[in-house]
Amino acid sequence: MESRRVKSLSERVRGLAHRAVTRTRYLAGHSPARIAILVFAAAVLLFTALLMLPFSSRTGAVTPLDDALFTAVSAVTVTGLTTVDTGEHWSMIGQLVILAAIQTGALGVVTIALLLARMVTRRLGVSGRVFARSSIGTTGLGDVKHLLRVVVVTTLSIELALMLALVPAFIVVEQSFGRGVWYGVFYAISAFANAGFTPHAGGIGQFAGNPWILTPLALGVFVGSFGFPVFLNLIRAKWTRKRWTLHTKLTIVTTVVLFALGAVAWAGFEWTNPGTIGGETWSAKIGNALFASAMLRSGGFAVVDTESMTATTMLLSDALMFVGGGSGSTAGGIKVTTLAVLFLAIWAEAKGTEHTNAAGRRIPNSTLRLAISVVFLGATLVLTATALLTIVSDASLDRLLFETISAFATCGLSVGISGEVGPFGKYVLSVLMLVGRVGPIVLASALAVRQRRELYRLPDERPIIG
Repeated sequence: MESRRVKSLSERVRGLAHRAVTRTRYLAGHSPARIAILVFAAAVLLFTALLMLPFSSRTGAVTPLDDALFTAVSAVTVTGLTTVDTGEHWSMIGQLVILAAIQTGALGVVTIALLLARMVTRRLGVSGRVFARSSIGTTGLGDVKHLLRVVVVTTLSIELALMLALVPAFIVVEQSFGRGVWYGVFYAISAFANAGFTPHAGGIGQFAGNPWILTPLALGVFVGSFGFPVFLNLIRAKWTRKRWTLHTKLTIVTTVVLFALGAVAWAGFEWTNPGTIGGETWSAKIGNALFASAMLRSGGFAVVDTESMTATTMLLSDALMFVGGGSGSTAGGIKVTTLAVLFLAIWAEAKGTEHTNAAGRRIPNSTLRLAISVVFLGATLVLTATALLTIVSDASLDRLLFETISAFATCGLSVGISGEVGPFGKYVLSVLMLVGRVGPIVLASALAVRQRRELYRLPDERPIIG
């Protein structure tokens, strides 16, 4: 009798396992976007549980769920917003957990999801390959395995280069080989991932004026914001400019322009502000402006008090954070190519041309519709989250808007709202970080997969615009 019960229980377990594997195979082959979301959610739950364990905090106490979840989401989405000071609250083990979560985010939910899909199904369906093409920049449907390898190798190589630059600088500053190595590794991964986490209590303000630390951090964030599609194209083209794709050209040009304009505008607005750089030398002011502009790509590190910036600078920061970095990168936002496509479309409309053209290529109308969809989705999410935060916070609207845009764009710059809004506000910002990281990818891939050819055309009729 007992053996029958054991046999029946074993058969049930095998049946459940078989159905789970079958369902996973179906999702991996037909809806990798769902797999990406599930992997992301599973990673968040895992790191939340680890951060809640007593050994993850310095005091040995259990970290509240809202703080642990917020930190886990912020790390996995490589955002950098925090509700507790990373250097003061978390133990060495806790910081290792955060670093592992950041590395998971740096490799990317798309990469992890597609690796899982390959392991489960041994192949990718057409929708999965389209998902990969729209997410990590492949131009064909048969080279996904090679692309995944390049993504992983590129990530680890750039992080290693940053480590080699940062470790000696931190050894000198900390006067300790062990701490220098730890900080160099942590900041290298955090910088390339555009995460903005810092294991130093109080942040990196104590390193203001140290170019041996700030320069590698800025370069890591700037390079990480280009995205894997650009890296893949540059590797294939062997840096030959004539072989650059339109995406690479638009990403590099738009990123450089936004970086330059952002630095000039930030310096102009903060030049005489005593709360930030007003009392610095002119060379220090320029250095701070360049660093701040690089961080607005989605970096999250800050050497000046963000709350002390002028209202004009905060508005400028909102705009640059909302744009973010390159598609398929560790940066967030609506992406620089989205902004470029919209500006090109406006320019084409102003000139009266029928098509949107750039660098000798015509941009399809479907790409323009997708860009509009991404911007509308981002603006709606930011508006909704800001409205929800006004319910639980008496902070000024400009501070709330700054924090929500930073969360959506996974930037990590903060004016202190995250730690002030209570559990409800933390959950709202957590959801916003998750959707901000996964939403545009899922939307883009879903629309790309669902495109279908119409066999008829309706009569044209133009409504009045403006």
